Amino acid sequence: MEQAADQKSLSSNYDKTLFWGCFIALIATAFGFIARVLTSNEWGAEFGLSQTQVGEINGVGLWPFAISIVLFSFIIDKIGYKVAMWFGLVCHTASTLLIFFANDYWGMYIGTLILALGSGTVEAYINPVVATAFKNEKVKWLNILHAGWPGGMVLGGVIIFLLASGMYWKYKIALVLIPTVIYAFMLAGRNFPVQERVAMGVTYKEMLGELGAIGAALVAFMVFAEVGRIADLGSYFSWVGAALVGIGFFAYTKSLGRPLYIFLLCIMMILATTELGVDSWIPPLMEGPMEPIFGANAGGWVLIYTSLIMVILRFFAGNIVHRISPLALLAICACLAAIGLFFLSKAAGLTILIAATIYGIGKSFFWPTTLAIVSEQFPKGGAMTLNAIAGLGMLAVGTFGSPILGYIQDSTIQSEVINYDKANNTKLSETFVTDAKSSVVGKYNSINQESLERASANEKEILNSIQASSKQTALRTAAILPVIMLICYLILIFYFKSKGGYKPVELE
Repeated sequence: MEQAADQKSLSSNYDKTLFWGCFIALIATAFGFIARVLTSNEWGAEFGLSQTQVGEINGVGLWPFAISIVLFSFIIDKIGYKVAMWFGLVCHTASTLLIFFANDYWGMYIGTLILALGSGTVEAYINPVVATAFKNEKVKWLNILHAGWPGGMVLGGVIIFLLASGMYWKYKIALVLIPTVIYAFMLAGRNFPVQERVAMGVTYKEMLGELGAIGAALVAFMVFAEVGRIADLGSYFSWVGAALVGIGFFAYTKSLGRPLYIFLLCIMMILATTELGVDSWIPPLMEGPMEPIFGANAGGWVLIYTSLIMVILRFFAGNIVHRISPLALLAICACLAAIGLFFLSKAAGLTILIAATIYGIGKSFFWPTTLAIVSEQFPKGGAMTLNAIAGLGMLAVGTFGSPILGYIQDSTIQSEVINYDKANNTKLSETFVTDAKSSVVGKYNSINQESLERASANEKEILNSIQASSKQTALRTAAILPVIMLICYLILIFYFKSKGGYKPVELE
């Protein structure tokens, strides 16, 4: 097998190339993400999409990501990490071509879906590779690895805004091929280490038992919810599918799953929406408030700025966790993220940068530190528990998180337009509000973009003001999520304190 070929320490120059190849692969993943986000106003307008439809495409950039992470976790120890690397490479290339030739909602949707599958495959192999190679410093090195995500967003954003300014949006998205070629060159000739669980002789059944029936059912519910929405199979499809998967898992493993792991899975759904769901909407949400000061693409620069903060801080995570526990770090981050999001919804002008700084610091350690905690507490789970929690986070934000933020905006716009009509005896809602549309979070009405283009100057001013207000409402709603996370982390801190303090679990 590919994984059995090399088990050397990453202290050698050869294996450092392997680590940095994984780092560049994650940069390519983030590059594809931010290229879609920063051009969403362009392709959304070109295809005549509502805010909820834009949110659905942003969402499909995330939930298939999760499916590939989870599915590859079942077989990745058998087929080897290099096979997963080649699959991800093919998906990154093919998706770029599909998006380039897209001309409607479904063309963009399918291309983004395949891009997400490739990106998920990347995370499916880089996480266990690094967790195995640095099993005594997982928090430090997983944070450094995941500096590649915000690093890719910074790199992609700077290239798109500065070097590719004025370029057609499809060419901007095609730039993802640059880091893709680089990581292909770095990883193609490398051998990958044996995963920690395999090396210590933990069986496949024991690995699945760590996830258990409840964890498997939770992940399956999210998968079937999105598949059911696309195929219009009804709400029962997700419940029945999740129940069948859970029953099958229990029949094989005789395990419901580790309670602590199930609790972390639930937190991860909120965490992913707080970080990735909000990131999907930061550029359009901040465009209006920041444009008078920083000009065009102001909202995108806010996202790039917060991502740069994440890059810097993740490289120093090792020094921080020597002083406080990983859970204390997450609790502090949740507090900062809540404060930052709340003030982002209220701030104006340059104070937006202060609020964005607080939010950027807060979200910096969420994702990689959670992965490190899972790897440290559930080493028997191997690639399965490590990637299942990442996959569930992506599923949650892709299936519900990102569309909900768009839904909040559309719903707020509808109610405010109706209230304006009542107060001023106008009929804007009849002209500019669409008929009800269906989404995964319910029915909604949005602004008709074609009608808006034909509106008078006064009508546009009124509707643009209402749309700006709806974006602030979405951020205020999102600020509730890290508050919930803070409560959960405090519970975990007291739990581990009752057991003598937080300590990594060692495999015998």
